Amino acid sequence: MELDKLIRDVPDFPKKGIIFKDITTLLQDGDAFRQAMNQIMKKYLETDAKIDKVVGIEARGFILGGVLAYKLGCGFVPARKPGKLPAQTIREEYTLEYGSNALEIHQDSINKGERVLVVDDLLATGGTALASARLVEKMGGEVVAIQFLIELGFLHGREKLLKYPLHSLIVY
Repeated sequence: MELDKLIRDVPDFPKKGIIFKDITTLLQDGDAFRQAMNQIMKKYLETDAKIDKVVGIEARGFILGGVLAYKLGCGFVPARKPGKLPAQTIREEYTLEYGSNALEIHQDSINKGERVLVVDDLLATGGTALASARLVEKMGGEVVAIQFLIELGFLHGREKLLKYPLHSLIVY
């Protein structure tokens, strides 16, 4: 199955000039969603990755990260935009291809020495993933890998993440 053919392009979203890669068209196809998750999961199930937590980046990273955490039998940590988590948080600011923002995780969500897989749907400029990795490291965790469903190679986001093992299922 050609998973890249199931990704819908949405022009001028979230602002003019951006072509948004919409994964909902892949997610709504049960066979495609299963195939994508199995391909991603295979890398972590067949290796000695020993993952303790999966950090899913808001919002589509929650979908992918939740499935991975469940199948790997480990904990799930949401990385959210400011003000969305109810307890004490730590924060990391970042820039992205169309602005800036910040991510937060609960300050008690990752223990020192835990091995963490960071997951999001899309790698663009790398700012969001880098902020998430820095949050993990601030907590004393070790980033085992950063996993994406899609990578926009022409934006060179991978270059910001060179110190981490990085995997993308689909590259445009």
